[in-house]
Amino acid sequence: MEKKEEKSKAKKLKDKLFSNSKNSGLIMSDEEIAKADKFCEGYKKFLNSAKTEREAVIEAVKLAKKKGFAEYEYGKKYKAGDKFYYVNRKKAVILGVMGKKPLSEGVRIAVAHIDSPRIDLKQHPLYEADELALFKTHYYGGIKKYQWTTIPLSLHGVIIKADGEEVTVNIGEDKNDPVFCITDLLPHLATEQMKRPAPAIVKGEELNVLIGSRPFRDDDISEKVKLNIMSILNEKYGIVEDDFISAELEAVPAFGAADVGFDRSLVGSYGQDDRVCAYPALEAILDCKTPEKTALTVLTDKEETGSDGNTGLNSSYLPYFIFDLAKTHGFDERQVISNSECLSADVNAAYDPTFPEPTEKNNAAHMNYGICVTKFTGSRGKSGTSDASAEFVARVRMLLDKNGVIWQTGELGKVDAGGGGTVAQFVANLNIDVIDVGVPVLSMHAPFEITAKNDIYNGYKAFLCFFEDK
Repeated sequence: MEKKEEKSKAKKLKDKLFSNSKNSGLIMSDEEIAKADKFCEGYKKFLNSAKTEREAVIEAVKLAKKKGFAEYEYGKKYKAGDKFYYVNRKKAVILGVMGKKPLSEGVRIAVAHIDSPRIDLKQHPLYEADELALFKTHYYGGIKKYQWTTIPLSLHGVIIKADGEEVTVNIGEDKNDPVFCITDLLPHLATEQMKRPAPAIVKGEELNVLIGSRPFRDDDISEKVKLNIMSILNEKYGIVEDDFISAELEAVPAFGAADVGFDRSLVGSYGQDDRVCAYPALEAILDCKTPEKTALTVLTDKEETGSDGNTGLNSSYLPYFIFDLAKTHGFDERQVISNSECLSADVNAAYDPTFPEPTEKNNAAHMNYGICVTKFTGSRGKSGTSDASAEFVARVRMLLDKNGVIWQTGELGKVDAGGGGTVAQFVANLNIDVIDVGVPVLSMHAPFEITAKNDIYNGYKAFLCFFEDK
């Protein structure tokens, strides 16, 4: 009896002192799980209609207008509860709700990116080779190139014609649309190809998109298949070949988001890095009523290529926006910026039991264990990260616990195993406290990524309580 009592004391002490991280399926009530499933129905619709950064901005503004948001007016003084949005060059958007407290006390920011790895068309893409028509491409972001062969692709983007007219392109999403494809060798003839190192099994210049094969019916010209394709495009869009020079056309997977697993607990889709954080951050700002401090959700571009460019977060559009807001309301912009806080809403790599080698299990994010708080990212010696302070980690930790958000912590792989970066470093460079808070993802950067519905919903709860915290 005495021994049993000692074990009981030890168990109590263990429960008190050890980490008590648990699968969300053992913690969340049936009602909460039902809410998570319902939330993800809206998320899947967003994934299907926002496959590019331009489309994500359009969808975000559409949803914002339904919730009473109006376009930001430069120089206007906003009162507590006012809702506004600002679009930067059709590829990034800032959505805000004015708080009760003066801007001098800072703003609360959630920032996610809405670009994803994809296949971009070159400026002279269309060519004919041995009576097949193809597009030349340049991949965007970090991809395993072989994953993009032999899957159906759709084509999205805009073409700006010589006269300035803008043509929107979206082919391959409707069930009656054609789709496109990057071909690959059959195994029987791939002996030499399979001797290549893995990164070169399919080379960048081999990512050619097959777009047609029928010739224009005229024996007196060359490149009959190319002419036939160009004739179809001219008839449909009124474009000529040189109009590709001023176009942004992106090939992305043509399939839609789907439930994964017999229990439907997971979401599978293209573009979940980082729309799996962008959508919860968007919904959180849309549901934010009248916060104590002004709240901003920033959906930004160019993260997958380093955040450079005037729609990426390494540019000045976010601080300029906050400066304008501060100046209009009579506050010093540097004081506003320096007193602000940010959740960098970006994903982390989920632990994969099939491929455990690159991760250190105790410090890896796990599916269904909630939103992942990532103190630092970067690679090797924490290169390219902001490394959040212990004080701000504690601030976020207490906030999530207080509001019943299921969360975990994790790093992006073993030391020296690789790593990666987020936009957090660019926010930190503005003298803002920032930490990465995001959803774990399996098969990240693949054409079909996997996330857990419970984690997605807890992401929404995390961003909302951050905005509404007293």
